[in-house]
Amino acid sequence: MPGSKSPIMHSANRGLLLLSFLFLVDADSPPRFTRTPEDQTGVQGGVASFVCQAAGDPQPKIVWNKKGKKVSNQRFEVIEFDDGSGSVLRIQPLRTPRDEAIYECHASNSIGEMTASTRLAVLREDQLPPGFPTIDMGPQLKVVERSRTATMLCAASGNPDPEITWFKDFLPVNTSSNNGRIKQLRSESFGKCFCFKVHTLTVHFSTHSSLITLLLLLLLLTCTILVLVNAWHAFTNTRMITTCDDHNMHIRPEASSVWQVTTVW
Repeated sequence: MPGSKSPIMHSANRGLLLLSFLFLVDADSPPRFTRTPEDQTGVQGGVASFVCQAAGDPQPKIVWNKKGKKVSNQRFEVIEFDDGSGSVLRIQPLRTPRDEAIYECHASNSIGEMTASTRLAVLREDQLPPGFPTIDMGPQLKVVERSRTATMLCAASGNPDPEITWFKDFLPVNTSSNNGRIKQLRSESFGKCFCFKVHTLTVHFSTHSSLITLLLLLLLLTCTILVLVNAWHAFTNTRMITTCDDHNMHIRPEASSVWQVTTVW
């Protein structure tokens, strides 16, 4: 009949719609930022770290620029995330006024590009305003037995109260999952840990500490303990019970953070 469509035409239209949908699903996408760097005020001789992450298909490549030019300096280090989602621009030690500038995180792929800007200011010690955050207690060196939990403590003070962020090997750590406890770290994942505090666009880093898992040392200690225990049993021929009491440390800082890490082999 005139004006009516045959079943073949209906099937063809449905096929075209399906192909169009599949094309849109599989189509490449331009970069979009999932995390952009934030403005910071650092201290002369200190550290500044800017975090930038982007998504897209293909995965965008991130380049850091200073005043429109790619950063290139021995004090400037770019650390990439393992999954390729972004990178951290780390500047150490900070110099004033040479490091004070607008920095850009430029993300690009074959489909498009985007840029996010951030500002860095650097103050001398005698220029620090009242309430500027300070690290009261930074993380300390830890030697941890496998499958045991290591507690890394960081305390900071300032006005207003600082927020504390954890970094491992210069990359930010997500401590929000599982009540701030990070599990299933392999023995090869030991590294430098430090805490970072920020409020009102100011930033200060603690000195780093190392989280170490030493299998050989633990084996030697275990063998020594077993020898001593066997010798004691042979001498006394009695049952031995050993108890260990944990000592708790109480602090009252204005802001504190605890990072618990469980190591496995």
